[in-house]
Amino acid sequence: MFSTTIAGSLPKPGWLAETRKLWPQWRAQGDELRQAKADATLLWLKAQEDAGLDVVTDGEQSRQHFVHGFLEQVEGIDFEHKVEMGIRADRYKAMVPQVVGPLRLKGRVHAAEARLARAHTRKKLKFTLPGPMTIVDTVADRFYGDRVKLAFAFAELLNQEALALQADGVDIIQFDEPAFNVYMKDAAEWGVKALERAAQGLTCTTAVHICYGYGIQANNDWKKTLGEEWRQYEQVFPALAASSIDQVSLECYHSHVPPDMMALLKGKDVMVGVIDVASDVVETPEQVADTIGRALQFVPRERLMPCTNCGMAPMDRDVALRKLEALAKGAALARERYGS
Repeated sequence: MFSTTIAGSLPKPGWLAETRKLWPQWRAQGDELRQAKADATLLWLKAQEDAGLDVVTDGEQSRQHFVHGFLEQVEGIDFEHKVEMGIRADRYKAMVPQVVGPLRLKGRVHAAEARLARAHTRKKLKFTLPGPMTIVDTVADRFYGDRVKLAFAFAELLNQEALALQADGVDIIQFDEPAFNVYMKDAAEWGVKALERAAQGLTCTTAVHICYGYGIQANNDWKKTLGEEWRQYEQVFPALAASSIDQVSLECYHSHVPPDMMALLKGKDVMVGVIDVASDVVETPEQVADTIGRALQFVPRERLMPCTNCGMAPMDRDVALRKLEALAKGAALARERYGS
């Protein structure tokens, strides 16, 4: 009960990459960089286990960015001539690669880090991939000319890698779709279908993470414009509830999401965000347990998984460590409170 996990990403150590940045530059190259990525992956696996988490991830230590880390192994993507583009409905600007031809995988994308993580933990292992709609919103299309066609082209590639990750021994494959909270109508009409195409044929647990973004200033400023109630989930959750996806990760603690939104996910496991990634203030176990208690009004206890609101990539490493501990201790306290 109350199995704990994180949304996916964790801060990169200073010897691997720039710190507190969403798009950090690597500190090394070639074989030295590959070894540093592996070392950082093992470091965070151990840290998650030590904190007491039930489901661990590789922390996305081998990826500069959660979307671009996948795109680097895709033919038809031009990284040499990036262009500036407004993403997430022009919430902020980013330098993005361009789609210039038919999309194909060059080969395996995340085999090395998935196999390394699987070999070094006996815990359940979750691996994250970007969702097709979010990829479409993070590249400049110069070839397909249609967002839906492009999304399904990416979904096919994601499916190839997801099936291979399953064969590598990954227990849970999670697709990250922050774009679902921005383009709600499109998400309900075709985004969930593209997501299901990406998960087609998987027999392991499947999940989708939908949040209000990393704790960066552009996202924090955007949240201030959303009013007293954030109801974006209301438009997408019914479509997800009717989908084949097993788990849904959502933002809860310190957000303005009405808790009753969770009731729209009947029949799904719900990863409830009980840790705020937009603040360096470390939650107490009591605060985590209180959030779990509020969520229990709308989610059956056997389906509730305490989680972080979003990834922790831009966060200070020490703060992230202490938040992981608070997550596990808060879930333990909630088991004592609500276990009978």
